Amino acid sequence: MSAIRQAEPSMSEAEWQARCDLAALYHVVQHLGWTDLLETHMSLRVPGQPGTFLINNYGDMFDEITASSLVKMDLEGQVLGGGTRYNAAGFTIHSGIYKACPDVACVMHSHTRAGAGISVLKQGLRPISQDAMEVLDDVVYHPYGIPTSAEECEALGESAKQGGCLVLHNHGLLAAGPTIPSTLKRLYMLERACEVELIARTLDEPPVLIEPHIIERAARRMKALRATPDYGQRQWEALLRRIDRDGADYRR
Repeated sequence: MSAIRQAEPSMSEAEWQARCDLAALYHVVQHLGWTDLLETHMSLRVPGQPGTFLINNYGDMFDEITASSLVKMDLEGQVLGGGTRYNAAGFTIHSGIYKACPDVACVMHSHTRAGAGISVLKQGLRPISQDAMEVLDDVVYHPYGIPTSAEECEALGESAKQGGCLVLHNHGLLAAGPTIPSTLKRLYMLERACEVELIARTLDEPPVLIEPHIIERAARRMKALRATPDYGQRQWEALLRRIDRDGADYRR
């Protein structure tokens, strides 16, 4: 469905579409149950303005977010338009990754029970599930830092250079990618892998480990898939249809 334009006359069509897409992503995250009251955040670079990004107006529930309510910021923390309030830790996380990774256009961060549970383990994910095979080669473990500090901003950027699926120790999960669909697919598979891992750790016998040669082949396959421009696109389109059927009101 096309976006209903309710933007300032000076705003580009590309920015308005990006706003609609990111607002839709918040409604998708609500549908998937990845919310934590107000405390997680997703962002998207503004097309044609690589030094700026969009993020939620802090205080809005995810199902309240609309295209025009999103905050536009630069990488130094100046608010340029849209909403006025932003989560300081969210700015640290997202700006650090955008500064360090020019190929990243979308960042998603979650605090789910499964993700936070696995984040307390030194090396939480093992090669025990098909879900894990989709992300293991791209997983980076990031040590806990002071959330709003300049040091953490820089450290997160360095971690994101190493992979697009981050387990933030003692905190939660993060995914970064070149598009919303590819980032969402990364985070979805990372969440699934953590859920299976958490279940396995409650059982009375050790899990079956996937053979090393299969792990290696899966890694090669996933690197190739993630490099394609349509990675995650089919799933994204399906989820958009779902939230539209549910009556999500985000194109304003």
